[in-house]
Amino acid sequence: MTDMNQEATILLPDDTLQFECSKGVPCFNECCRDLNQFLTPYDILRLKNHLGLSSTQFLEQYTSQHTGPETGLPIITLKPRYDDHLKCPFVTPQGCRVYADRPSSCRTYPLARIATRSRSNGNISERYMLVQEPHCHGFQQTKTQRIKDWIKAQGLEPYNQMNDRLMEIISLKNRLHPKALNLAAQQLFYLALYDLDNFRGQIFTNDLLNGFITEPESLEAIRSDDVALLKLALKWVKAKLFSQP
Repeated sequence: MTDMNQEATILLPDDTLQFECSKGVPCFNECCRDLNQFLTPYDILRLKNHLGLSSTQFLEQYTSQHTGPETGLPIITLKPRYDDHLKCPFVTPQGCRVYADRPSSCRTYPLARIATRSRSNGNISERYMLVQEPHCHGFQQTKTQRIKDWIKAQGLEPYNQMNDRLMEIISLKNRLHPKALNLAAQQLFYLALYDLDNFRGQIFTNDLLNGFITEPESLEAIRSDDVALLKLALKWVKAKLFSQP
């Protein structure tokens, strides 16, 4: 994936990008090895459902957990194949076997999204970092399109929306609680945002939302709707850890 230490160019949504990736490009699958790939809660939701696994099963089988050195928050990374050039566990000679539900960083590549939230009105502005890695021949292709059209074609809208909610929590944490969270808070964060199926079970068997105001229809929706559950989890973490509505 993208190496942030490579020389980069900053682009706006209306700027153009000359790039194309397909099986016909000589470097096909090269960006799927030597991985150090972070997964967001929404990435995990999409991947575990694609694979027909519970969140707990997916996390145990395909991920590693770390603690952010700056935020002190749990961070989830994809386990590469250590015996095969650190390749992604989902890559095949024909391409990605989870392509329809691939993570947001894969969808955005060769761009990296930089989102900034206005303190005055809460609006989010976007910029994109273009990283041209030496192995990539995609830039030698003739297809040209606007950045915003590329983002739309890659199906990034729901990913960006959910990831922005996560970034809001991280920003709150850095502002209100600059020190590392204690172990109990870290476990709560991990449970609610990453281990969604376990979180759902805790809600309905252990009354985990006790004291958290939730409409009856919302509770009914989260029994089967993972996106509704993740949205509720993000709100609950804000309230539980940082006393924010």
